[in-house]
Amino acid sequence: MLFKPKRGGVLVSRLPATAPILAGFTYLRPLGSGGFADVFLYEQNLPRRQVAVKVLPTEVRDADVRRMFHAEADALARLSAHPSILTIYQASVAPDGRPYFVMEFCPASMGERYRRELIGVPEALAVGVKMACALETAHRSGLLHRDVKPSNVLITEFGSPVLSDFGIATSLTTDRSADVFAMSVPWSAPEIIDGSTSGAISSEVWALGATVYSLLAGRSPFERTAGQNSVEQLKHRIAKAVYLPIGRADLPADAEGVLAAALQRDPSARPASALEFAEALQAAQRSCGLTETGLELATNGWESAAHAVDFRDESDRGLARVKVAYESPRKPARTQSLSTRSAQSGTTSLDQPPAKSRAAWPWVLVGAVVTVVAVLVVWLLLSGVI
Repeated sequence: MLFKPKRGGVLVSRLPATAPILAGFTYLRPLGSGGFADVFLYEQNLPRRQVAVKVLPTEVRDADVRRMFHAEADALARLSAHPSILTIYQASVAPDGRPYFVMEFCPASMGERYRRELIGVPEALAVGVKMACALETAHRSGLLHRDVKPSNVLITEFGSPVLSDFGIATSLTTDRSADVFAMSVPWSAPEIIDGSTSGAISSEVWALGATVYSLLAGRSPFERTAGQNSVEQLKHRIAKAVYLPIGRADLPADAEGVLAAALQRDPSARPASALEFAEALQAAQRSCGLTETGLELATNGWESAAHAVDFRDESDRGLARVKVAYESPRKPARTQSLSTRSAQSGTTSLDQPPAKSRAAWPWVLVGAVVTVVAVLVVWLLLSGVI
Protein backbone atom coordinates (compact mmCIF):
# COMPACT_ATOMS: atom_id res chain seq x y z
CA MET A 1 0.00 0.00 0.00
CA LEU A 2 1.24 3.45 -0.89
CA PHE A 3 0.56 6.52 1.21
CA LYS A 4 0.73 10.27 0.92
CA PRO A 5 1.63 11.61 4.37
CA LYS A 6 -0.35 14.68 5.33
CA ARG A 7 0.13 17.30 8.00
CA GLY A 8 -1.12 16.06 11.34
CA GLY A 9 -0.23 12.43 10.64
CA VAL A 10 -3.27 11.61 8.49
CA LEU A 11 -2.41 9.07 5.80
CA VAL A 12 -4.26 8.87 2.51
CA SER A 13 -3.80 5.88 0.19
CA ARG A 14 -3.25 6.28 -3.54
CA LEU A 15 -2.48 4.21 -6.60
CA PRO A 16 0.70 4.66 -8.66
CA ALA A 17 0.33 7.28 -11.37
CA THR A 18 1.01 6.81 -15.07
CA ALA A 19 4.23 8.15 -16.52
CA PRO A 20 3.94 11.57 -18.20
CA ILE A 21 4.84 12.21 -21.83
CA LEU A 22 7.99 14.35 -21.83
CA ALA A 23 9.49 15.98 -24.90
CA GLY A 24 12.99 14.67 -25.55
CA PHE A 25 12.52 11.57 -23.38
CA THR A 26 11.29 8.03 -24.09
CA TYR A 27 9.51 6.25 -21.24
CA LEU A 28 10.93 2.82 -20.35
CA ARG A 29 9.48 1.52 -17.08
CA PRO A 30 8.55 2.44 -13.49
CA LEU A 31 11.30 2.41 -10.87
CA GLY A 32 9.29 2.93 -7.71
CA SER A 33 6.57 4.83 -5.91
CA GLY A 34 6.53 6.50 -2.53
CA GLY A 35 4.38 8.67 -0.38
CA PHE A 36 5.19 11.91 -2.16
CA ALA A 37 6.21 10.98 -5.71
CA ASP A 38 6.66 8.33 -8.40
CA VAL A 39 9.98 7.59 -10.10
CA PHE A 40 10.22 6.33 -13.69
CA LEU A 41 13.05 5.24 -15.96
CA TYR A 42 13.33 7.20 -19.22
CA GLU A 43 15.86 7.38 -21.99
CA GLN A 44 16.97 10.91 -22.74
CA ASN A 45 17.30 11.41 -26.48
CA LEU A 46 20.02 14.07 -26.48
CA PRO A 47 22.44 13.36 -24.97
CA ARG A 48 21.57 9.66 -25.13
CA ARG A 49 21.43 8.21 -21.61
CA GLN A 50 19.10 6.56 -19.13
CA VAL A 51 17.72 8.86 -16.45
CA ALA A 52 15.42 8.62 -13.45
CA VAL A 53 12.48 11.03 -13.52
CA LYS A 54 10.72 11.87 -10.26
CA VAL A 55 7.14 13.05 -10.76
CA LEU A 56 4.64 14.52 -8.32
CA PRO A 57 1.33 12.62 -8.64
CA THR A 58 -1.64 14.40 -10.22
CA GLU A 59 -3.83 13.98 -7.15
CA VAL A 60 -1.35 15.74 -4.87
CA ARG A 61 -2.89 19.19 -4.52
CA ASP A 62 -1.36 20.01 -1.14
CA ALA A 63 0.55 23.28 -1.53
CA ASP A 64 3.10 22.25 1.12
CA VAL A 65 3.95 19.04 -0.73
CA ARG A 66 4.37 20.86 -4.04
CA ARG A 67 6.52 23.49 -2.33
CA MET A 68 8.74 20.79 -0.83
CA PHE A 69 8.98 19.04 -4.20
CA HIS A 70 10.38 22.24 -5.71
CA ALA A 71 12.68 22.66 -2.72
CA GLU A 72 14.03 19.14 -3.22
CA ALA A 73 15.01 20.03 -6.78
CA ASP A 74 16.70 23.19 -5.51
CA ALA A 75 18.52 21.26 -2.78
CA LEU A 76 19.81 18.66 -5.22
CA ALA A 77 20.90 21.39 -7.63
CA ARG A 78 22.86 23.06 -4.83
CA LEU A 79 24.46 19.83 -3.58
CA SER A 80 24.74 17.46 -6.52
CA ALA A 81 28.23 18.56 -7.49
CA HIS A 82 29.30 16.60 -4.41
CA PRO A 83 30.69 13.21 -5.51
CA SER A 84 28.52 11.33 -2.98
CA ILE A 85 25.21 13.12 -3.60
CA LEU A 86 22.84 12.20 -6.42
CA THR A 87 23.08 14.43 -9.51
CA ILE A 88 20.07 16.34 -10.85
CA TYR A 89 20.02 17.32 -14.53
CA GLN A 90 16.91 19.46 -14.98
CA ALA A 91 13.43 20.20 -13.63
CA SER A 92 10.21 21.40 -15.23
CA VAL A 93 6.48 20.79 -15.49
CA ALA A 94 5.01 18.05 -17.69
CA PRO A 95 2.31 18.92 -20.28
CA ASP A 96 -0.31 17.45 -17.91
CA GLY A 97 0.74 19.91 -15.20
CA ARG A 98 2.77 17.59 -12.98
CA PRO A 99 6.12 18.92 -11.71
CA TYR A 100 9.06 16.61 -12.35
CA PHE A 101 12.82 16.55 -12.24
CA VAL A 102 15.38 14.46 -14.08
CA MET A 103 18.15 12.73 -12.12
CA GLU A 104 21.10 10.44 -12.55
CA PHE A 105 19.93 6.83 -12.86
CA CYS A 106 21.36 4.48 -10.23
CA PRO A 107 20.64 0.79 -10.85
CA ALA A 108 20.84 -0.37 -7.21
CA SER A 109 20.69 0.75 -3.59
CA MET A 110 22.18 -0.36 -0.30
CA GLY A 111 18.62 -0.98 0.86
CA GLU A 112 18.35 -3.83 -1.64
CA ARG A 113 21.75 -5.28 -0.82
CA TYR A 114 22.04 -5.40 2.96
CA ARG A 115 19.04 -7.73 3.34
CA ARG A 116 20.29 -10.32 0.88
CA GLU A 117 24.07 -10.33 1.26
CA LEU A 118 26.73 -9.86 3.91
CA ILE A 119 28.41 -6.55 3.19
CA GLY A 120 32.11 -6.49 3.98
CA VAL A 121 33.48 -4.30 6.76
CA PRO A 122 35.76 -2.27 4.43
CA GLU A 123 32.87 -1.37 2.14
CA ALA A 124 30.44 -0.55 4.95
CA LEU A 125 32.91 1.74 6.71
CA ALA A 126 33.81 3.46 3.41
CA VAL A 127 30.11 4.05 2.68
CA GLY A 128 29.74 5.49 6.18
CA VAL A 129 32.56 7.99 5.63
CA LYS A 130 31.22 9.06 2.23
CA MET A 131 27.65 9.49 3.49
CA ALA A 132 28.91 11.42 6.51
CA CYS A 133 30.72 13.82 4.17
CA ALA A 134 27.57 14.17 2.05
CA LEU A 135 25.56 15.02 5.17
CA GLU A 136 28.23 17.39 6.46
CA THR A 137 28.07 19.21 3.12
CA ALA A 138 24.28 19.49 3.37
CA HIS A 139 24.50 20.75 6.95
CA ARG A 140 27.09 23.39 6.03
CA SER A 141 24.69 24.49 3.31
CA GLY A 142 21.95 24.92 5.92
CA LEU A 143 20.01 21.76 5.01
CA LEU A 144 18.79 18.75 6.98
CA HIS A 145 18.12 15.56 5.01
CA ARG A 146 15.81 13.94 7.61
CA ASP A 147 15.47 10.57 5.89
CA VAL A 148 18.87 8.87 6.02
CA LYS A 149 18.46 5.11 5.61
CA PRO A 150 19.93 2.29 3.49
CA SER A 151 17.37 2.61 0.67
CA ASN A 152 18.35 6.26 0.19
CA VAL A 153 21.98 5.30 -0.38
CA LEU A 154 21.97 4.53 -4.10
CA ILE A 155 24.73 2.84 -6.08
CA THR A 156 25.79 4.47 -9.34
CA GLU A 157 26.63 2.53 -12.50
CA PHE A 158 30.29 2.84 -11.45
CA GLY A 159 29.62 1.28 -8.04
CA SER A 160 29.87 4.47 -5.97
CA PRO A 161 27.40 5.24 -3.17
CA VAL A 162 25.42 8.48 -3.38
CA LEU A 163 22.94 10.03 -0.97
CA SER A 164 19.51 10.55 -2.54
CA ASP A 165 15.95 11.62 -1.76
CA PHE A 166 15.93 15.07 -0.22
CA GLY A 167 12.12 15.00 -0.44
CA ILE A 168 11.57 15.88 3.22
CA ALA A 169 14.71 17.94 3.63
CA THR A 170 14.32 21.22 5.43
CA SER A 171 16.27 24.23 6.63
CA LEU A 172 18.47 24.19 9.70
CA THR A 173 17.54 27.76 10.54
CA THR A 174 13.75 28.07 10.11
CA ASP A 175 10.80 26.93 12.19
CA ARG A 176 9.96 23.34 11.26
CA SER A 177 6.88 22.84 13.43
CA ALA A 178 4.47 22.88 10.46
CA ASP A 179 6.59 20.92 8.00
CA VAL A 180 5.26 17.94 6.07
CA PHE A 181 7.19 15.08 7.60
CA ALA A 182 7.13 11.28 7.52
CA MET A 183 9.62 9.32 9.60
CA SER A 184 11.32 6.06 8.65
CA VAL A 185 10.97 4.43 12.06
CA PRO A 186 13.79 1.82 12.07
CA TRP A 187 16.43 4.53 11.53
CA SER A 188 14.80 7.40 13.46
CA ALA A 189 16.31 8.78 16.66
CA PRO A 190 14.41 8.68 19.98
CA GLU A 191 13.77 12.44 19.85
CA ILE A 192 12.18 11.97 16.40
CA ILE A 193 10.06 9.08 17.64
CA ASP A 194 8.69 11.00 20.64
CA GLY A 195 8.08 14.15 18.60
CA SER A 196 10.57 16.35 20.47
CA THR A 197 11.97 17.50 17.13
CA SER A 198 11.41 16.91 13.43
CA GLY A 199 15.12 17.06 12.71
CA ALA A 200 18.52 18.11 14.02
CA ILE A 201 22.17 17.41 13.25
CA SER A 202 22.29 14.99 16.18
CA SER A 203 19.34 13.02 14.82
CA GLU A 204 21.04 12.86 11.40
CA VAL A 205 24.14 11.40 13.09
CA TRP A 206 21.90 8.78 14.72
CA ALA A 207 20.27 7.89 11.40
CA LEU A 208 23.66 7.54 9.71
CA GLY A 209 24.95 5.35 12.54
CA ALA A 210 21.82 3.21 12.26
CA THR A 211 22.35 2.95 8.51
CA VAL A 212 25.96 1.76 8.79
CA TYR A 213 24.85 -0.65 11.54
CA SER A 214 22.22 -2.06 9.15
CA LEU A 215 24.80 -2.62 6.41
CA LEU A 216 27.00 -4.61 8.80
CA ALA A 217 24.28 -6.50 10.68
CA GLY A 218 21.81 -7.22 7.88
CA ARG A 219 19.04 -5.63 9.97
CA SER A 220 18.27 -2.27 11.55
CA PRO A 221 19.68 -1.74 15.07
CA PHE A 222 16.49 -2.42 17.01
CA GLU A 223 15.02 -5.24 14.97
CA ARG A 224 14.75 -8.58 16.70
CA THR A 225 13.53 -12.01 15.61
CA ALA A 226 10.67 -12.28 13.15
CA GLY A 227 7.26 -11.43 14.55
CA GLN A 228 8.62 -8.89 17.05
CA ASN A 229 9.17 -5.91 14.78
CA SER A 230 5.93 -4.00 14.58
CA VAL A 231 6.15 -0.24 14.38
CA GLU A 232 5.15 0.11 18.03
CA GLN A 233 7.68 -2.50 19.16
CA LEU A 234 10.44 -0.74 17.24
CA LYS A 235 9.46 2.64 18.69
CA HIS A 236 9.50 1.17 22.21
CA ARG A 237 13.03 -0.22 21.77
CA ILE A 238 14.34 2.95 20.11
CA ALA A 239 12.97 5.05 22.97
CA LYS A 240 15.08 2.99 25.40
CA ALA A 241 18.05 2.95 22.97
CA VAL A 242 19.80 -0.08 24.46
CA TYR A 243 22.64 -0.81 22.02
CA LEU A 244 22.92 -4.44 20.90
CA PRO A 245 26.42 -5.22 19.53
CA ILE A 246 26.59 -6.55 15.98
CA GLY A 247 28.96 -9.29 17.04
CA ARG A 248 30.73 -9.90 13.73
CA ALA A 249 34.13 -11.50 14.21
CA ASP A 250 35.64 -9.34 11.44
CA LEU A 251 34.28 -6.07 12.84
CA PRO A 252 36.91 -4.15 14.84
CA ALA A 253 35.94 -3.08 18.35
CA ASP A 254 36.77 0.51 17.44
CA ALA A 255 34.18 0.49 14.65
CA GLU A 256 31.58 -1.03 16.96
CA GLY A 257 32.37 1.74 19.45
CA VAL A 258 31.76 4.45 16.83
CA LEU A 259 28.32 3.03 16.07
CA ALA A 260 27.46 2.65 19.74
CA ALA A 261 28.35 6.34 20.28
CA ALA A 262 26.17 7.44 17.35
CA LEU A 263 23.22 5.48 18.75
CA GLN A 264 23.25 7.00 22.23
CA ARG A 265 19.85 7.97 23.59
CA ASP A 266 21.19 11.37 24.69
CA PRO A 267 21.81 13.51 21.59
CA SER A 268 24.67 15.34 23.32
CA ALA A 269 26.53 12.03 23.81
CA ARG A 270 26.70 11.38 20.07
CA PRO A 271 29.37 12.73 17.71
CA ALA A 272 28.72 16.46 17.46
CA SER A 273 28.63 16.53 13.66
CA ALA A 274 28.60 14.31 10.61
CA LEU A 275 32.24 15.25 10.08
CA GLU A 276 33.15 14.06 13.58
CA PHE A 277 31.41 10.77 12.82
CA ALA A 278 33.37 10.45 9.55
CA GLU A 279 36.66 11.09 11.33
CA ALA A 280 35.82 8.47 13.97
CA LEU A 281 35.16 5.92 11.22
CA GLN A 282 38.48 6.86 9.59
CA ALA A 283 40.24 6.18 12.90
CA ALA A 284 38.53 2.78 13.06
CA GLN A 285 39.72 2.04 9.51
CA ARG A 286 43.31 2.87 10.45
CA SER A 287 43.17 0.80 13.63
CA CYS A 288 42.37 -2.37 11.73
CA GLY A 289 44.77 -1.74 8.84
CA LEU A 290 42.17 -0.71 6.27
CA THR A 291 42.76 1.99 3.67
CA GLU A 292 41.40 5.25 5.00
CA THR A 293 38.52 6.71 2.99
CA GLY A 294 39.25 10.33 2.13
CA LEU A 295 37.01 13.15 3.25
CA GLU A 296 34.91 14.78 0.53
CA LEU A 297 34.35 18.35 1.69
CA ALA A 298 33.96 21.59 -0.22
CA THR A 299 36.50 24.36 -0.02
CA ASN A 300 35.99 27.16 2.48
CA GLY A 301 33.43 29.69 1.36
CA TRP A 302 31.43 27.27 -0.75
CA GLU A 303 28.40 27.52 1.54
CA SER A 304 27.89 31.19 0.72
CA ALA A 305 28.71 30.93 -2.98
CA ALA A 306 25.13 30.18 -4.05
CA HIS A 307 21.63 31.19 -3.02
CA ALA A 308 20.22 29.26 -0.08
CA VAL A 309 17.30 26.95 -0.75
CA ASP A 310 14.03 28.75 0.04
CA PHE A 311 11.70 26.21 1.62
CA ARG A 312 8.91 28.80 1.82
CA ASP A 313 8.85 29.64 -1.89
CA GLU A 314 5.29 28.90 -3.04
CA SER A 315 5.58 30.28 -6.57
CA ASP A 316 4.73 28.07 -9.54
CA ARG A 317 7.91 27.44 -11.46
CA GLY A 318 8.59 25.72 -14.76
CA LEU A 319 5.23 26.68 -16.25
CA ALA A 320 6.31 29.60 -18.45
CA ARG A 321 6.50 28.92 -22.18
CA VAL A 322 8.76 31.18 -24.17
CA LYS A 323 7.53 32.29 -27.61
CA VAL A 324 10.02 33.79 -30.04
CA ALA A 325 8.25 35.81 -32.75
CA TYR A 326 9.65 35.86 -36.29
CA GLU A 327 11.10 39.26 -37.07
CA SER A 328 11.04 40.21 -40.78
CA PRO A 329 14.06 42.23 -41.94
CA ARG A 330 11.59 44.66 -43.60
CA LYS A 331 9.51 45.14 -40.47
CA PRO A 332 11.55 47.99 -38.97
CA ALA A 333 11.31 50.04 -42.19
CA ARG A 334 7.56 49.45 -42.46
CA THR A 335 7.08 50.31 -38.80
CA GLN A 336 9.03 53.55 -39.29
CA SER A 337 6.96 54.40 -42.37
CA LEU A 338 3.72 53.87 -40.48
CA SER A 339 5.02 55.91 -37.57
CA THR A 340 6.00 58.77 -39.90
CA ARG A 341 2.58 58.84 -41.57
CA SER A 342 0.90 58.70 -38.17
CA ALA A 343 2.90 61.67 -36.93
CA GLN A 344 2.04 63.70 -40.07
CA SER A 345 -1.68 62.98 -39.84
CA GLY A 346 -1.91 63.23 -36.07
CA THR A 347 -3.29 59.70 -35.73
CA THR A 348 -1.91 56.45 -34.36
CA SER A 349 -1.00 53.51 -36.53
CA LEU A 350 -4.17 51.79 -35.33
CA ASP A 351 -6.21 54.58 -36.96
CA GLN A 352 -4.62 54.10 -40.40
CA PRO A 353 -6.71 52.49 -43.14
CA PRO A 354 -5.51 49.06 -44.15
CA ALA A 355 -2.85 49.05 -46.86
CA LYS A 356 -3.71 47.62 -50.27
CA SER A 357 -3.04 43.98 -50.55
CA ARG A 358 0.14 43.11 -52.38
CA ALA A 359 -1.66 40.07 -53.77
CA ALA A 360 -3.21 42.29 -56.61
CA TRP A 361 0.01 42.71 -58.61
CA PRO A 362 -0.21 39.43 -60.62
CA TRP A 363 -3.56 40.56 -62.09
CA VAL A 364 -2.11 43.88 -63.18
CA LEU A 365 0.64 42.02 -65.03
CA VAL A 366 -1.87 39.73 -66.75
CA GLY A 367 -3.91 42.75 -67.89
CA ALA A 368 -0.83 44.42 -69.33
CA VAL A 369 0.09 41.29 -71.30
CA VAL A 370 -3.45 40.95 -72.71
CA THR A 371 -3.43 44.60 -73.80
CA VAL A 372 -0.10 44.24 -75.61
CA VAL A 373 -1.31 41.08 -77.42
CA ALA A 374 -4.54 42.81 -78.50
CA VAL A 375 -2.68 45.83 -79.90
CA LEU A 376 -0.32 43.53 -81.81
CA VAL A 377 -3.22 41.60 -83.38
CA VAL A 378 -4.96 44.82 -84.52
CA TRP A 379 -1.74 46.10 -86.06
CA LEU A 380 -1.22 42.86 -87.98
CA LEU A 381 -4.78 42.99 -89.29
CA LEU A 382 -4.46 46.57 -90.50
CA SER A 383 -1.14 45.77 -92.12
CA GLY A 384 -2.66 42.93 -94.07
CA VAL A 385 -0.30 40.43 -92.60
CA ILE A 386 -3.18 38.31 -91.40
